Amino acid sequence: MTSAIAALDPLGPLDRRIINALQRGLPLVPHPYAEAASALGITEAELLERLHALLAAGVLTRFGPLYQIERAGGSFVLCACHAPAERMEAVIAAINTHPEVAHHYARTHHLNLWFVLAVARPEDVAPVLARIAAAAGVEILPFPKEREFFVNLYLSA
Repeated sequence: MTSAIAALDPLGPLDRRIINALQRGLPLVPHPYAEAASALGITEAELLERLHALLAAGVLTRFGPLYQIERAGGSFVLCACHAPAERMEAVIAAINTHPEVAHHYARTHHLNLWFVLAVARPEDVAPVLARIAAAAGVEILPFPKEREFFVNLYLSA
């Protein structure tokens, strides 16, 4: 990444246009970034550079597809637990050793550690959560999805 790109306002007009456009998806073509960049009036290299800069700056925390795992027969479950402050790092480490854990985050609440569980089959949820709870030494509360919402963030350029 060039220093000129890194020095730009992370949410300048071009970045806003990129974020807005890519939320709608990438074209299913041999060179999707080149086509997306062309539609934005920039080069593929510039688009990739801006995406890397937005990720590095923390403006974007993730760039990738969202899967509807239920259509493939699996299940996502939002889970929470209370991790005592003196054990927080150990609980996180224990939770993160399980490949079914997609990501975790801390919150300022009694239920201060949350994570997303992704399993291949819905019947795998209970046994995997039991293994995680035993390894972490905390009670895990599952919050299965009842309804799905798609929230997009569209920014004014």
